[in-house]
Amino acid sequence: MDDAVRTGARPKARLLVSRSLLVFGAVVTLIGVILLAACWRDDLMIEKRLGKATAEVVSVSFQRTVVRFATQDGAVHSPAQGVLYPEGLEPGQLVRIEYDTADPEVARVAGRTATLALLPIGTFLLTLWVVLFPLVWWLRRGRKRSL
Repeated sequence: MDDAVRTGARPKARLLVSRSLLVFGAVVTLIGVILLAACWRDDLMIEKRLGKATAEVVSVSFQRTVVRFATQDGAVHSPAQGVLYPEGLEPGQLVRIEYDTADPEVARVAGRTATLALLPIGTFLLTLWVVLFPLVWWLRRGRKRSL
């Protein structure tokens, strides 16, 4: 009787784990797509009301790169979320930026766009599915054998 209970529970557990992995993969993929869409939206906002300035890089950390710049009206801004596409910037460096004149909190390094986000996000999602698909296949294959 114990063997019958065990073999019945094992395929259900494999099915639950495989479905959970697929849901996890789908959620992470959705987050990646939303992140890319947000990058494109920010770029469109900047291009729609383009302002240009020279900014000083105040600090660089893993989470954000803080810059300080003056807009054409003389107001000094330092976007709380940092500048978009900051790769390679160093504290104290002067860099050309482009910003949304209606919302100077949205700023990017001049000449850089959302296309820079495609490679890291795309590579991450591809790697995720390269790992998940064989794992899910293996779990489901094992489920069919034990039935």
